[in-house]
Amino acid sequence: MKLLRAATLTVSDPKASAARYQRWFDYEVVEEGRLDAGLAQSWGAPGAAGRAFVTLRPASGAEVFIRFIEGPVPPEYVPLRTYGWAAIEICVSDTWAVNTRLEASPFEIIGPPKELEGLPTILPMQVRGPDQEIVFLTQIRGDPPEYDLPRAASLIDKLFILVLACSDLAGSMAWFEEKMGLLGGRSLDLVYSVINQAFGFPADRKHLLSTMTHERDMFLELDQYPVETSVRPAAPGDLPPGIALVSFLHPDLASLPGPWLKPPAPRHGPIYGGRLSATMAAPAGTLVEIIQAA
Repeated sequence: MKLLRAATLTVSDPKASAARYQRWFDYEVVEEGRLDAGLAQSWGAPGAAGRAFVTLRPASGAEVFIRFIEGPVPPEYVPLRTYGWAAIEICVSDTWAVNTRLEASPFEIIGPPKELEGLPTILPMQVRGPDQEIVFLTQIRGDPPEYDLPRAASLIDKLFILVLACSDLAGSMAWFEEKMGLLGGRSLDLVYSVINQAFGFPADRKHLLSTMTHERDMFLELDQYPVETSVRPAAPGDLPPGIALVSFLHPDLASLPGPWLKPPAPRHGPIYGGRLSATMAAPAGTLVEIIQAA
């Protein structure tokens, strides 16, 4: 089964953010309203209760969601320079066509389509949105032997990988192995252009990254970030800026060790479907929400 369910982003105006994804990514709104107090508390963010949110899914209809929640974004927050969820990665059917479309959009192209040495099965590009969100847009052209990758059913399809900026890559991998039963995948030392741009490093500087899998599904990329990286600023009791939270399905929530920020409880809406969910804090306070799969 596929575990990735949703990414939640803190933005100043959820309706405006949703409108951009509708216009430029062909996404559709499936839910909007005010955030339930119990759900906000389950994330350790009671200050987010009652705030506006909008949830979207891709034109393909895939049940993988992006949710925008209203919240403060500190002026000192700079994307790709703090620990935590750094980027969302979406599969596309034609990277060059997406690049052409987004040239006229409010999404800034920070990494045009580029072949990656040693990774012939993918063709990625990267953009920064008006909410300072980092989005990787990747065309899948084949499968590595060790796992399966999705093929886009629309020009811009579903979220399929979350990218985590780590202070201790090995420690973060061990956390996901222990807390979610995931397995470590391929590790690579790559020239990582968007990290080098963010920190002003030489263009050819390499960075270590690893992937994590469940069965043959690869859906996490963990990047070792440089020592110049800082802790993401966030008000006490509130969601962090940028990609604040990632939600995963799990076949047996009760088998996971926790500790949970709040005990599991049923939640409603397209992401949850009335099923139990609860949240853990990964290294650097990164929020990981787990939803009972069935």
